Amino acid sequence: MRFERYVAIGDSTVEGLDDPDGHGGYRGWADRLADHIAAIQGTVLYANLGVRGQTTRQILDSQLAPALAMRPDLVVAVSGTNDLLRRRFDAARLRSDIESMQRALVESGVTVITFTLPDLSAIMPIARLLRTRLFAMNQAIRDAAAASGAIVADMAAVPVASDPRLWSDDRLHANSAGHERIARALAWHLGLPRTDRSWADPIPGDVPRGTAILIRAEAAWMRRHFLPWIWRHARGISSGDGITAKRSELSAWTARGQ
Repeated sequence: MRFERYVAIGDSTVEGLDDPDGHGGYRGWADRLADHIAAIQGTVLYANLGVRGQTTRQILDSQLAPALAMRPDLVVAVSGTNDLLRRRFDAARLRSDIESMQRALVESGVTVITFTLPDLSAIMPIARLLRTRLFAMNQAIRDAAAASGAIVADMAAVPVASDPRLWSDDRLHANSAGHERIARALAWHLGLPRTDRSWADPIPGDVPRGTAILIRAEAAWMRRHFLPWIWRHARGISSGDGITAKRSELSAWTARGQ
C-alpha cells in the first residue's frame, strides 16, 4: 500500500512532546512515521494538526474538518489523555467522539490508525488513582475502532510500553526512544515494508528499582510537573493556549526531515 497524503491529528503526543528535534521544536512518532513512509516511497505529503492540551471533543471540532479537506489517504488520530485528566470523565461520550471522528474519515476512504496507552502506575504511583479511567479509555478506543473500521495498535497490551526507560521525565509523554518505538509499531500495524515486530521487544537490562529511588523520583515529579499542572488548571490555563499546529498544511516530506 502506498500513502500519498498523510495527516496526523490529536493532542500533545501527536505534536511530538517530548522528542526534541534539535531546533527548539519536537519531532515525535508522527514525524518518524512520515520518515518511514518517505524512505520507502521517496516522499509523502504530510501535515500535523496536533495541539497539546486538546480533548477528543476539541480535536473533533477543530481538527477533523481541516484534515478531511486535505483529502488524506492515511490519518493517525490519537487522543484521550486530556479527557482522562479532566475532573469529569465520561467513557461513553469519549467512545462516541472517537468513533464519530474515525467513521467520518473511514467513510471518506481514509486508512485510520490509533493506539491505546499503557498502565504507568508501576512507575507513577499517583497514576493508580486513574487506572479505572485508563482502562475505560483504552476500551473506548478499541470499541470505537471495531465499529468504525480503524486500526488499533494496542500498546496497552505490550509489556515493554510500560518500561520507564521509554517515558520522559513528566511521565505523560514518551521520550525519544518511546516515540521511535511507537512509530515502528504504527508502521508494522499498517503493513508497511521494512517493518517487523521488534518494537515490542523488551529493553535489555534491569530497570532501577527500590523504595528510595521511587520516593526521590516521585518527589521530583510532584515538584516539577504535578504541582505546576494543578496550579495552571486552577487558573483555567491550558498547555495548548497560544499553540498552533506545527504543520497546518500538507507539504512534501522526505526521509530524515523536511
